[in-house]
Amino acid sequence: MPCPGSSLCTKSLGFANKSDEGWLSSMFAHKVDARKDAHSNLLSKKDTSNLYKIQFHNVKPECMEAYNKMSDEVQKELHRDADYPCEVVGSWNTWYGEQDQAVHLWRYSGGYPALTECLHKLNRNMVYLAFRKERSKMLISRCNQLLLEFSFWNEPAPRSGPNIYELRTYQLVPGTMIEWGNNWARAIKYRQENNEAVGGFFTQIGELYLVHHLWAYKDLQSRQETRNAAWLKEGWDVNVHYTMPLIQKMESRIMIPMEHSPLQ
Repeated sequence: MPCPGSSLCTKSLGFANKSDEGWLSSMFAHKVDARKDAHSNLLSKKDTSNLYKIQFHNVKPECMEAYNKMSDEVQKELHRDADYPCEVVGSWNTWYGEQDQAVHLWRYSGGYPALTECLHKLNRNMVYLAFRKERSKMLISRCNQLLLEFSFWNEPAPRSGPNIYELRTYQLVPGTMIEWGNNWARAIKYRQENNEAVGGFFTQIGELYLVHHLWAYKDLQSRQETRNAAWLKEGWDVNVHYTMPLIQKMESRIMIPMEHSPLQ
């Protein structure tokens, strides 16, 4: 069946014994005090005011090609127009996970005011409104979340490919975000040697106490080897041991970048 609008398309894991005092001290380093402020202020980057939005679009199977083409054209137009304080960090199609799905990660330079400014301008942009109308005919469902980035994670930056991307999503027990951040502030060092760490985020609006970790690998074999190598490093098993009880639910998506994605 032809795609509507296609003609318009321009728990517990064992861990090693540790006895030295230096290791014990490190377990309590870099703690933040949950009593002094909201976790959004305690865990997010202080040197930037970036706000992120992640979009999940479930697309009609027959419309995926047309959807990707339209997304490419609209995102390029927005990037060319300096009047919009937003940019696409990455766009992907899910390979393993929920099928016929597109995922987009946006960055708003200037936080909530930038987001509001973009929304007002887009609602007056007739070309964008026409795109949104055609896009609605291609979708089965969609979901948006507003995110902040963890202070200790890499800043997402364009990279050349080819790569596959893994989006690991964790639904945490309410009230455990500070504990999660304290553990991952130590754990992230074990997962950066192969340049696999792309970005780490937590929700502000949408489903709350939700964490997204974004990783890049050359292929599935590289993913397996990189993840296995982490278990050979002293300390990684301890961090896994302490973070597993914080998780209510977890999900992994393997994603392929769209042609226009800055993250390739």
